[in-house]
Amino acid sequence: MNERADKKDGHDGSHGSDGRRTHESPPANPFRLLVWLVAALLLVVVGIAGVEVGRSHNAVAGTISVQGTGTVRGAPDTATFNIGVHTTDTSASAALSANNQKVQALVAALLRNGVKKKEMQTSGLNIYQNTNNNGVVTGFSVDDTLNVTMHNVKQSGAAIDAAARAVGNGIQLNGISFSISNQSKLLASARSKAMANAHLAAEQLAKAGGAHVRSIVKVSDQENLVPPIYYGPSATGTGFKNVVPVQTGVEAVTVQVSITYSLGG
Repeated sequence: MNERADKKDGHDGSHGSDGRRTHESPPANPFRLLVWLVAALLLVVVGIAGVEVGRSHNAVAGTISVQGTGTVRGAPDTATFNIGVHTTDTSASAALSANNQKVQALVAALLRNGVKKKEMQTSGLNIYQNTNNNGVVTGFSVDDTLNVTMHNVKQSGAAIDAAARAVGNGIQLNGISFSISNQSKLLASARSKAMANAHLAAEQLAKAGGAHVRSIVKVSDQENLVPPIYYGPSATGTGFKNVVPVQTGVEAVTVQVSITYSLGG
């Protein structure tokens, strides 16, 4: 009976040298190990794919930058000219007194011919000595000039003629220029044309590249205003015709825009 018990015990375990029973670990299952390895590889692949998708989603969209120009023209409604009086006399006081009388006549003539008082402004008043080649003082001269801004353009020629006749030989005219007083409507029209031209250029370029224009990313504009139209050099004396002929012409207003558009595939 004891021998059988010992054999049974020997079948379930073994004793060490100290009489204690020890157990052996079961061998590792190779199939289970393979399953864990494949699962780990799948997790790594999915993680990498997620990073790539994130990068694609956050990538900066393509853009295209173009320029467009728009120009419109309008009739000037403002005439600007510099007109004045030059007098010479043996003394400074006499020259100034004579000049003052002629300037008053000049202003009165301008007021009678469409110029308003608020449209005139003194731009220069000078008194200086006249000397000969030896440096001897021979007299004094006075120059008194006005800047005139007329909004009644059609009357500008008549106003200049009347001023010349009132002053006589001492009249001085330093040219005339024309401009548009309020350019807001012209600028708006030119800006619209510039935007349309820029968008057309962007669409053409995008189409050629297999893309299409989406929305504006950045836009800036620059107003290239043509300087006022200027006519005539400085004129002195009474050699004016009955009515000074003036031609106002047209004035161009140009706007240039720079636009950056986003692109779609």
